[in-house]
Amino acid sequence: MDKAVSIAIGAGIAVVIFLSFLGINPLPFLLFAGVIAAIFFFSPTRAGQRGLGGKHAKRGQKESIPSVRFDEIGGQERAKRELIEALDFLIHRDQIASYGIRPIKGILLTGPPGTGKTLMAKAAAHYTNSVFVSASGSEFVEMYVGVGAGRIRDLFRDARTLARKKGKTSAIIFIDEIDVIGGKREGSQHREYDQTLNQLLTEMDGIQADQDVRILVMAATNRKDMLDSALLRPGRFDRHITVDLPDKKARKQILSLHTRNKPLGDDVDLDQIAGETFGFSGAQLESLTNEAAIYAMRENQTEIQQKHFSQAIDKVMMGEKTDRETTQEEKERVAVHELGHAIIAEWVRPGSVSQVSLSPRGQALGYVRHHPGQDRYLYTRKNLEDQIKVCLAGAAAEQLIYGNKSTGAHNDYEQANQYVSSIIAAGLSELGIIHPEWMSKEKMQEEASKILSQCFEETFDHLSRFRSLFTDCLRVLLTEEVLSGDEFRKMFKLYAQEPVKINKVN
Repeated sequence: MDKAVSIAIGAGIAVVIFLSFLGINPLPFLLFAGVIAAIFFFSPTRAGQRGLGGKHAKRGQKESIPSVRFDEIGGQERAKRELIEALDFLIHRDQIASYGIRPIKGILLTGPPGTGKTLMAKAAAHYTNSVFVSASGSEFVEMYVGVGAGRIRDLFRDARTLARKKGKTSAIIFIDEIDVIGGKREGSQHREYDQTLNQLLTEMDGIQADQDVRILVMAATNRKDMLDSALLRPGRFDRHITVDLPDKKARKQILSLHTRNKPLGDDVDLDQIAGETFGFSGAQLESLTNEAAIYAMRENQTEIQQKHFSQAIDKVMMGEKTDRETTQEEKERVAVHELGHAIIAEWVRPGSVSQVSLSPRGQALGYVRHHPGQDRYLYTRKNLEDQIKVCLAGAAAEQLIYGNKSTGAHNDYEQANQYVSSIIAAGLSELGIIHPEWMSKEKMQEEASKILSQCFEETFDHLSRFRSLFTDCLRVLLTEEVLSGDEFRKMFKLYAQEPVKINKVN
């Protein structure tokens, strides 16, 4: 408790005793004092002291020098090289001064959530032997005018004070979610946001090379396009480093790091797991290894087996299994729907089906887990049309077997429309290279419908070859609720050479 508050309370008690001794009712004075105390306690100044710049907040945000090292961060080799080069400017001051290089004031880390931006900032502090002070953009947002700007000043002052106390010559200030306070100013933003951003720009402009404590500001965002241009110009955030989703090699490295302290069975293949987790972030891979260990513990196994990782992949991708019960008719329709996806996926990308399951997870009543194979970042029209066919295959299978469709294909249609949009936007459609704003929506919708109709027709025709496969796979799937990729492929190859039996789409 503040010394001034303690004195005020003591004085108040003395006044009450004195008034009681004189025979005066102290209640009105107590009510008046309570109102004054409330106004004082909830004033902007006090709010700011209780916030980021207050005593309790300061304890939470100071982490001194983190112990995280760059070699403990899996993948991101290019991003780490870029960051280390920038950090060397902070370490080798004399060398950069001899070349007349001005110090870097800010480094912006951009990329999807869970890719390790905060870990990179902590590793930067360890690499440069700097104190580390962190805050998130949301901590600066307050209803009181001027509080955010005051907290920015406190943040920079605290960093310098902590560095001097620890005997360090540099400090790193890390602001996560900087887009909260650094968004584009277009006249409609709240005055408090503008004041906070202006104060941050002022503090960064005040960073000088000859200061006893050199400050480096690092920030993270997954919405770089939303940031104000004043933040992005040279002299503020000089370096923009992309921390992207890991590729297969990086995923295997991340998995290796997170399984070092876990008992793995002989059948565990991290290379296969890395191949099946395309699009996973570092955070998702960490969660995957943790969930696999939990599955092993549930079964009282002494080692984590490959099947536990397979179950964990499903959970991270789709969510935990649900207790949702379906009728036999719905169960059969779901099985037909998922088998449609699996058959077309195996047709366009042989060896891509990892598992067909009828176990409800999240909002899905069933699912097909695909093995993406080699990571792909560029797509031709054929690649995108193949993806569309896989999306439409569930509805096409229902049309083939039942003569009608259900609402179960709603999400499939959304994905298919996204692929069609990519075809048109990339200039791969018959419309050629276009500007979306110069083309009427009716014309674009007409082209999209044409592509979708053609893909659905081809998908339906191909599924017609596999009526007998539907029957055999349904028997297994409805009994076991899970059909492995290898077992599915054995059955698929038996019917792949059957003559085509064309059924017209209704």
